[in-house]
Amino acid sequence: MIFPTFSASTRRHFLGLALLTLLVSVSGVRAEDPATFEVADFTFTRPADWKWVPINPGMRKAQLKLGGTDAASSADVTFFYFTGAGGDPEANSKRWLGQFESKPGAEKVEKKEFGKTKVTFVTTEGTFASGMPGQATTPMANFALLGAILEGEEGSVFVKMTGPAALVKDARGKFDEFIAAAAKSRK
Repeated sequence: MIFPTFSASTRRHFLGLALLTLLVSVSGVRAEDPATFEVADFTFTRPADWKWVPINPGMRKAQLKLGGTDAASSADVTFFYFTGAGGDPEANSKRWLGQFESKPGAEKVEKKEFGKTKVTFVTTEGTFASGMPGQATTPMANFALLGAILEGEEGSVFVKMTGPAALVKDARGKFDEFIAAAAKSRK
């Protein structure tokens, strides 16, 4: 077997890359974790304590996580956008609420306007049927939903936070500010 020989500068380059990779993996910081990101016409500014979650391109346009590392101690914030599709805010609000066996009086749908953007907020808590639509679901007791539908020119952006009720309810103020800032950013 023949092994390639590298120049001293090439070896230093590889060593530098290896050290950088090690530092990034130890620190948990990745260069690709954006502080701001765009979904359709809106710019979102990620709260520092909400972690960026890499996704595969497709229907999901972005994902964030807050709290711990497992489903019992963390909440997911997912972002969807469909050009000219995705359904109206009422149908999506109904679908999101249908994923919960809500506590009495917990379901709320509220419409607000921020500048030229209409936003529908959806909240509830109870038992969440976690899983992909049309597939088997896992009941998650004591979960909550904070949802927002931002209406844009070409279609709506759907933002949905689900997780343990205490964590989600604690994040309510930050979520509302996060959505309001994005709604006002509309191009």
